[in-house]
Amino acid sequence: MLIILLVAWISVEVINPKVRRIAVSRNIVDNPDARKLQRTPVPLLGGISVFFGILIGLCVARMLFNSSILYPIIVGMVIMLYFGTADDIMGLSPYVRFGAEIFVVIAMMSIHNFAINDFHGLWGIERIPDWVAWLFTIFAAVGIINSINLIDGVDGLSSGFCIMSSLLFGVLFFRAGDYAWASLASVCVGALLPFFLHNVFGKKSKMFIGDGGTLVMGLVISSFVIRTLQSDSLVERYFNQDRISLVAFSLAALSIPVFDTVRVMGARIVRGHSPFKPDKTHLHHLFISMGYSHIGTTVRELALNAFVVLCWWISFMSGASVDVQCYVVIAVSLLITWVFYRVMAAQVRKDNHFIRQVRRVAYGSHIERKGIWYIIQKVVDKFYD
Repeated sequence: MLIILLVAWISVEVINPKVRRIAVSRNIVDNPDARKLQRTPVPLLGGISVFFGILIGLCVARMLFNSSILYPIIVGMVIMLYFGTADDIMGLSPYVRFGAEIFVVIAMMSIHNFAINDFHGLWGIERIPDWVAWLFTIFAAVGIINSINLIDGVDGLSSGFCIMSSLLFGVLFFRAGDYAWASLASVCVGALLPFFLHNVFGKKSKMFIGDGGTLVMGLVISSFVIRTLQSDSLVERYFNQDRISLVAFSLAALSIPVFDTVRVMGARIVRGHSPFKPDKTHLHHLFISMGYSHIGTTVRELALNAFVVLCWWISFMSGASVDVQCYVVIAVSLLITWVFYRVMAAQVRKDNHFIRQVRRVAYGSHIERKGIWYIIQKVVDKFYD
């Protein structure tokens, strides 16, 4: 797995400068506005580099493992890259993207009955009818794709979440002996890590992953969840006797993006707006308004997601039932994305003494680009002169 991870990493390092030069020369950039958080135009198309890094890594993995089961996923990734990149370049209606997502998910489900068709004992439910599985899979997969897309508002946030999720599912697949899917998770980590470094620490090498990247990675992460919750998956067979709640694990791995997206879209609908209408009500916007930097916001949201996973693991290790494991994940996720958000947002609006103290701490945590951080910047920018 380490070999193919490194192959994907090196591939992105080779491809990324060329893609960035194309984005700059064609003026394919994300311009700042009242809603966005960057101050200068930033090239898009980072998703193209990530996609080809994953693809090259999988080509090498094909020599080591029988990964033919991944072919439908690769085709789906190509379609998502096409629509996402088209959106980055000329802008597409969110409903066009939404339709493309549904089409790709249905196409994948049509092959080998690739669907969430088993709750693995949650609420006493095991295998569910195919028509219910299809509807639930479309709802879950499209929801995950959009949650990954919508958190792409802070440097390194969407790629950081995808790295964390790929690591978690990759360990799960590897332990279960599902090496084809473990290889997909490994190449995703390998392709995203260098992009994350350039996005967070780079100056000359900085580039956004764009809708092309978030739609591709959203599809991959949703396919991890589907594979985990299939009735005949190797994961289910391996962990069948461990009383592990695979539903709770999957939910914990994606807790912050999923629950934050549900809150944001629900609030938009309640206000009578389109659920796709952009605003500044995500959790990362709250951290920015509290005074945290981009990297500070990213680190804190990833830490919160890791905390949810930790709570799930503690509940599992303490012998909790599959139902209780799921309740723990839901409760902690709601506490962070709903209760914490509403309480702190109210404090920000009041601009009282408490929030001023929070901002003082937040500003004190900002990292200046000097010392080790300047060295990292020089390293990641080395081939972008």
